Amino acid sequence: MNDKLPSREQAIEILHKNNCQLNVIRHCEAVARLAVDIAHKLEKKGQKVDLHLVEVGALLHDIGRSKSHDIDHGLVGAKIAESEALPDSVVEIIKRHVGGGISAEEAELLGWPKDVYSPLTLEEKIVSYADKRIDKLRRVPIDLEIERLKLEHKDAAERVRKLHQEITSLLGD
Repeated sequence: MNDKLPSREQAIEILHKNNCQLNVIRHCEAVARLAVDIAHKLEKKGQKVDLHLVEVGALLHDIGRSKSHDIDHGLVGAKIAESEALPDSVVEIIKRHVGGGISAEEAELLGWPKDVYSPLTLEEKIVSYADKRIDKLRRVPIDLEIERLKLEHKDAAERVRKLHQEITSLLGD
Protein backbone atom coordinates (compact mmCIF):
# COMPACT_ATOMS: atom_id res chain seq x y z
CA MET A 1 0.00 0.00 0.00
CA ASN A 2 0.94 3.55 -0.69
CA ASP A 3 1.19 5.82 2.37
CA LYS A 4 0.65 9.02 0.42
CA LEU A 5 -2.86 10.44 0.54
CA PRO A 6 -4.27 11.70 -2.75
CA SER A 7 -5.19 15.36 -3.03
CA ARG A 8 -8.82 16.43 -2.91
CA GLU A 9 -8.80 16.73 -6.72
CA GLN A 10 -7.20 13.30 -7.14
CA ALA A 11 -9.84 11.76 -4.82
CA ILE A 12 -12.65 13.21 -6.95
CA GLU A 13 -10.84 12.00 -10.07
CA ILE A 14 -10.74 8.46 -8.55
CA LEU A 15 -14.53 8.62 -8.04
CA HIS A 16 -15.05 9.62 -11.70
CA LYS A 17 -12.57 6.99 -12.94
CA ASN A 18 -14.54 4.30 -11.07
CA ASN A 19 -17.80 5.46 -12.67
CA CYS A 20 -19.47 6.84 -9.55
CA GLN A 21 -22.72 8.57 -10.41
CA LEU A 22 -22.75 12.35 -10.11
CA ASN A 23 -25.30 12.24 -7.25
CA VAL A 24 -22.93 9.93 -5.29
CA ILE A 25 -20.00 12.26 -5.92
CA ARG A 26 -22.05 15.28 -4.79
CA HIS A 27 -23.07 13.36 -1.65
CA CYS A 28 -19.42 12.52 -0.95
CA GLU A 29 -18.49 16.20 -1.34
CA ALA A 30 -21.26 17.20 1.10
CA VAL A 31 -20.09 14.60 3.63
CA ALA A 32 -16.50 15.83 3.21
CA ARG A 33 -17.52 19.45 3.91
CA LEU A 34 -19.29 18.45 7.13
CA ALA A 35 -16.55 16.02 8.18
CA VAL A 36 -13.84 18.66 7.72
CA ASP A 37 -15.96 21.18 9.63
CA ILE A 38 -16.31 18.72 12.53
CA ALA A 39 -12.58 17.88 12.37
CA HIS A 40 -11.65 21.60 12.52
CA LYS A 41 -13.89 22.07 15.57
CA LEU A 42 -12.37 19.02 17.26
CA GLU A 43 -8.89 20.29 16.53
CA LYS A 44 -9.78 23.63 18.17
CA LYS A 45 -10.89 21.60 21.23
CA GLY A 46 -7.42 20.04 21.42
CA GLN A 47 -8.06 16.77 19.58
CA LYS A 48 -5.33 15.52 17.26
CA VAL A 49 -7.05 15.01 13.90
CA ASP A 50 -5.60 14.35 10.45
CA LEU A 51 -7.69 16.87 8.49
CA HIS A 52 -6.43 15.74 5.10
CA LEU A 53 -7.26 12.10 5.88
CA VAL A 54 -10.75 13.12 7.03
CA GLU A 55 -11.35 15.03 3.78
CA VAL A 56 -10.00 12.32 1.46
CA GLY A 57 -11.69 9.52 3.41
CA ALA A 58 -15.01 11.37 3.30
CA LEU A 59 -14.67 12.07 -0.41
CA LEU A 60 -14.02 8.40 -1.12
CA HIS A 61 -16.27 6.79 1.53
CA ASP A 62 -18.97 5.79 -0.98
CA ILE A 63 -16.74 4.73 -3.87
CA GLY A 64 -18.24 1.25 -3.51
CA ARG A 65 -21.58 2.67 -4.65
CA SER A 66 -20.11 2.57 -8.16
CA LYS A 67 -20.81 -1.18 -8.00
CA SER A 68 -23.27 -1.73 -5.11
CA HIS A 69 -25.98 0.23 -3.34
CA ASP A 70 -26.40 -2.46 -0.66
CA ILE A 71 -24.90 -2.62 2.82
CA ASP A 72 -21.79 -4.20 1.28
CA HIS A 73 -20.84 -0.96 -0.53
CA GLY A 74 -18.27 -0.28 2.21
CA LEU A 75 -16.62 -3.66 1.67
CA VAL A 76 -16.80 -3.26 -2.13
CA GLY A 77 -15.36 0.25 -1.80
CA ALA A 78 -12.48 -0.98 0.35
CA LYS A 79 -11.55 -3.46 -2.40
CA ILE A 80 -11.67 -0.67 -5.01
CA ALA A 81 -9.51 1.52 -2.77
CA GLU A 82 -6.98 -1.30 -2.39
CA SER A 83 -6.91 -1.76 -6.18
CA GLU A 84 -6.19 1.99 -6.45
CA ALA A 85 -3.24 1.49 -4.03
CA LEU A 86 -4.75 3.97 -1.58
CA PRO A 87 -3.31 4.08 1.96
CA ASP A 88 -4.71 1.64 4.52
CA SER A 89 -6.07 4.60 6.51
CA VAL A 90 -8.40 5.47 3.60
CA VAL A 91 -9.34 1.81 2.98
CA GLU A 92 -10.33 1.47 6.65
CA ILE A 93 -12.51 4.61 6.56
CA ILE A 94 -14.35 3.25 3.52
CA LYS A 95 -14.73 -0.24 5.03
CA ARG A 96 -15.90 1.00 8.45
CA HIS A 97 -18.23 3.93 7.66
CA VAL A 98 -21.48 2.03 7.00
CA GLY A 99 -24.29 2.47 9.52
CA GLY A 100 -22.06 3.68 12.32
CA GLY A 101 -20.27 0.33 11.95
CA ILE A 102 -21.14 -3.31 11.39
CA SER A 103 -20.65 -5.73 14.29
CA ALA A 104 -18.62 -8.93 13.95
CA GLU A 105 -21.84 -10.94 14.34
CA GLU A 106 -23.61 -8.97 11.58
CA ALA A 107 -20.58 -9.30 9.30
CA GLU A 108 -20.59 -13.07 9.86
CA LEU A 109 -24.32 -13.26 9.05
CA LEU A 110 -23.63 -11.28 5.87
CA GLY A 111 -20.91 -13.76 4.92
CA TRP A 112 -18.17 -11.14 5.02
CA PRO A 113 -14.53 -11.98 5.73
CA LYS A 114 -13.56 -11.81 9.40
CA ASP A 115 -12.43 -8.20 9.98
CA VAL A 116 -13.28 -5.02 11.86
CA TYR A 117 -16.16 -3.11 10.24
CA SER A 118 -16.76 -0.47 12.91
CA PRO A 119 -14.95 2.87 13.06
CA LEU A 120 -12.03 2.83 15.50
CA THR A 121 -9.93 5.96 14.85
CA LEU A 122 -11.21 9.49 15.35
CA GLU A 123 -10.97 10.09 11.60
CA GLU A 124 -13.05 6.97 10.87
CA LYS A 125 -15.65 8.05 13.43
CA ILE A 126 -15.87 11.59 12.01
CA VAL A 127 -16.51 10.31 8.48
CA SER A 128 -19.06 7.72 9.61
CA TYR A 129 -20.85 10.35 11.72
CA ALA A 130 -20.81 12.99 8.97
CA ASP A 131 -22.26 10.43 6.54
CA LYS A 132 -25.18 9.82 8.92
CA ARG A 133 -25.77 13.60 9.08
CA ILE A 134 -26.03 14.04 5.30
CA ASP A 135 -29.12 12.81 3.48
CA LYS A 136 -28.23 12.96 -0.20
CA LEU A 137 -26.88 16.54 -0.20
CA ARG A 138 -28.34 18.22 2.86
CA ARG A 139 -27.55 18.14 6.54
CA VAL A 140 -30.22 16.50 8.66
CA PRO A 141 -30.69 16.36 12.43
CA ILE A 142 -29.14 13.19 13.81
CA ASP A 143 -32.38 12.41 15.66
CA LEU A 144 -34.17 11.93 12.32
CA GLU A 145 -31.52 9.49 11.13
CA ILE A 146 -31.64 7.55 14.40
CA GLU A 147 -35.45 7.32 14.22
CA ARG A 148 -35.24 6.14 10.60
CA LEU A 149 -32.66 3.51 11.53
CA LYS A 150 -34.78 2.27 14.46
CA LEU A 151 -37.39 1.15 11.92
CA GLU A 152 -34.83 -0.76 9.86
CA HIS A 153 -32.15 -1.88 12.26
CA LYS A 154 -32.22 -1.18 16.00
CA ASP A 155 -28.55 -2.10 16.51
CA ALA A 156 -27.43 0.39 13.85
CA ALA A 157 -29.62 3.09 15.42
CA GLU A 158 -27.94 2.47 18.78
CA ARG A 159 -24.45 2.57 17.23
CA VAL A 160 -25.24 5.88 15.53
CA ARG A 161 -26.66 7.27 18.77
CA LYS A 162 -23.44 6.30 20.61
CA LEU A 163 -21.31 7.78 17.82
CA HIS A 164 -23.31 11.02 18.08
CA GLN A 165 -22.78 11.10 21.85
CA GLU A 166 -19.04 10.51 21.46
CA ILE A 167 -18.56 13.21 18.81
CA THR A 168 -20.73 15.79 20.60
CA SER A 169 -19.00 15.13 23.94
CA LEU A 170 -15.62 15.73 22.27
CA LEU A 171 -17.02 18.92 20.74
CA GLY A 172 -18.40 19.99 24.09
CA ASP A 173 -21.89 20.45 22.59
